Amino acid sequence: MTATLSRPETPPAADRHRLSVVGGLAALSLDAMASVAYGPEAIVLVLAVAGGTGLGFTLPVTLAIAILLAVLTLSYRQVIAAFPDGGGAYGVCRTHLGRRASLVAAAALIVDYVLNVAVSVAAGVAALTSAFPALLPCKLWLCLGVLALITGINLRGIAESARAFIVPTVVFVGSILTIVVVGLFRSAPAASVASGHLPSLQTVGILLLLKAFANGCAALTGVEAIANAVPSFRKPRVRRAQRAEVALGGLLAVMLLGIAVLIGKFAIHPVDGVTVLSQVTAASLGNGFGYYVVQFSTVVLLALAANTSFGGLPVLAQLLAKHNNLPHVFALRAERQVYRYGVGFLAVASALLLILANGDMNTLVPLFAIGVFVGFTLSQVGMVRHWFRSRPRGWRGKAVLNGFGALLTGLAAIVVTATKFGEGGWLVVVALPVLVLLMEWVHRNYRRIGARLELGRVPPPPRPNRSLVVVPVHTVSRLTRDALAAALSLGDGVEAVHVTHPEEETSAREFVEDWERWHPGVRLVQLHDEHRRLGEPIVEHLRRHAGCHVFVLVAEVEPEHFWQRVLQNRRGAVLARALRRRSDAVVCRMRFRVGG
Repeated sequence: MTATLSRPETPPAADRHRLSVVGGLAALSLDAMASVAYGPEAIVLVLAVAGGTGLGFTLPVTLAIAILLAVLTLSYRQVIAAFPDGGGAYGVCRTHLGRRASLVAAAALIVDYVLNVAVSVAAGVAALTSAFPALLPCKLWLCLGVLALITGINLRGIAESARAFIVPTVVFVGSILTIVVVGLFRSAPAASVASGHLPSLQTVGILLLLKAFANGCAALTGVEAIANAVPSFRKPRVRRAQRAEVALGGLLAVMLLGIAVLIGKFAIHPVDGVTVLSQVTAASLGNGFGYYVVQFSTVVLLALAANTSFGGLPVLAQLLAKHNNLPHVFALRAERQVYRYGVGFLAVASALLLILANGDMNTLVPLFAIGVFVGFTLSQVGMVRHWFRSRPRGWRGKAVLNGFGALLTGLAAIVVTATKFGEGGWLVVVALPVLVLLMEWVHRNYRRIGARLELGRVPPPPRPNRSLVVVPVHTVSRLTRDALAAALSLGDGVEAVHVTHPEEETSAREFVEDWERWHPGVRLVQLHDEHRRLGEPIVEHLRRHAGCHVFVLVAEVEPEHFWQRVLQNRRGAVLARALRRRSDAVVCRMRFRVGG
């Protein structure tokens, strides 16, 4: 018997543009991965005011953050299974906490996604300009250039962006894990680190530890992105997304705890002009080739961390549009499964933030991480209600897990907002209700339109009605002939309308003579207007035809070349705009192609 080898099944064309587990990590977790570069530093900067005693709490604080990370990872793994259409916190809240709570969660996610792009790009450029100070005057243009590059890649499809970012992600994660492993086996630093006595400006108290915890929680931003973008994964989507979520949580916890252990082992403390990660890298690997690999990969990953938002926000915006909370254009997909309007909105909003902040990372950071904890808390509370309602096997343990997570993230949200309110966090506090009100306004308008269209009701059967096609004419030409021919095939009656103005008596008389000589068999109506208007006389004329369906066929010339558009008189556009604004007629624009 001859054995035949079967080729692996080729995924459908649409599935090729979706994510694998590794691709999901590269496309949706760069924000969380890159937080290793600034999360531990945020903790150390707060604890350093209490001197060496305060820095001794770096590992316990990081351990608390890692516990919260584990709770969030397990919770979002459950969210992925319960809400495979994506949306994360928004989907959970919409089902279990009501529409208003879901809009708050959505607003929080939108704010966080936009800020993540701006902060990530600014942080990456800041690291670059630190290495090459000559580029500092071009900081803003570099930010906008990086943003344009990431936007362009994402417009080609999320799978394309994942493939482009896999190598930088692997290099960065591999570098951090190498630092941790090598550093744990070293008995002394491989290179000299900053030393000296740290003055104790403050005693270690609960408020200081809470502030350090809140600052370090910036490392948790982006954990929810995979749950928000489940539809972007290949089939089986739920299983792939869950694996990616668990892999992200595990890698991030190992890197954060490893860095925290090395900070304590090598007595690392804040130094002006040198990052904590840079000191840890030098202590573990020395100042050779490995050091520069880590620094360069950190710069690249910080800049590319913005891609998490490009993977998550367009999917969230599509869900919001589907539920009539955002304009429906956000639900339109391009051929590569790209929600291009969501990508475009994110790029424009982030560019405006970068311009307003002049590309300065420190101006944007105080706004970061407030919104995401609001979403975290609402999501956890919603999942508790989910378990109480569905009551599957083992639901009590899952409800306790989510309840504990809601408590932790709720406290973190309060502490982060309180500590950063005066540093610009008030902008986020204001932005959230404004976004909710805007989405409510969009929803009300769609509801009003739906009522007028009688959506959800079966309409009576259609009945034929008498129709009239009105064709505005200006000259006797091939364009006029084609327009009348099309009109004669559309309606029961056809009427040509010619508008004349003062001081045009000669040209009007010549037109009538040409019309009679041509004799097309269509009634000609001449309308005279003293005010030299073009559309209004036709609108007034149409009001005499009440009781029948009126179509207005506007014939226009379509130039052969784009630059020839400047030669057009725009009569067709003026007519169409006036008719649509002031009449109930159906306006059809027929384009005659010159090069056809």
